[in-house]
Amino acid sequence: MSTYLLVHGAWHSGQCWERVVPLLASAGHRVVAPSLTGYGDKAHLLGRDVGLDTHVDDIVDLIAAEDLTEVILVGHSYAGLVISSVANRVPDRIAHLVHLDAMVPEDGESAADVMPVTQDLIDLAERSESGWRVPPLPELPPPSGLFGVTDPADIAWLRSMPSDHPVRCLRQPVRLDNPAVRTIPRTHIHCVLGRPDGFARRPVPTLQPNGAPAQVWELPTGHDCMITMPAELTELLLRLG
Repeated sequence: MSTYLLVHGAWHSGQCWERVVPLLASAGHRVVAPSLTGYGDKAHLLGRDVGLDTHVDDIVDLIAAEDLTEVILVGHSYAGLVISSVANRVPDRIAHLVHLDAMVPEDGESAADVMPVTQDLIDLAERSESGWRVPPLPELPPPSGLFGVTDPADIAWLRSMPSDHPVRCLRQPVRLDNPAVRTIPRTHIHCVLGRPDGFARRPVPTLQPNGAPAQVWELPTGHDCMITMPAELTELLLRLG
């Protein structure tokens, strides 16, 4: 049995994994898919002081409380920053990092460094009435849709989920100063359809930090592949279990 810890991205909640969790569990694995502070059952905790460090603490504390070991840690989108910092904090608990259509930072980088278009979102939020709320991205014509989701029923379900994203999450830097984090194997899963202009991902280096060849898989779908292709995503994740 492996332990999969699934971390959602900005504006989402743990609910977004609803179609993947039972598939992994039916294969005999333990699956944990929490909502980060400010989302889902923790939406009431949303505030300007919620930042990347808050979300890293969420996951580190969960790993400790549940005594999770040999974790396959999956981070979607913004959560690529979260899982990177979590691995830096507790590398002995992590068996594999999975960047699921995710930001992949270097030490000291923020979301705005990894994906410069994020700075535009920060600027708009800081000029807004709240001064810190980044609203969800708008729905676009297919194939981009709403986070890559184009089916009307799925869009309606997804619209029930989002919370605003605090600017602090996008400003705080990732820390990758623990040499042990470089030994953790990692996989990149890219969603290759419907990516909006300006949201280009960085090329994956040919070698992982541990010296092994890069492992990059693709899914022919939009960004929220856990909603649009849950079976296919599960099949890929099971290869790591």
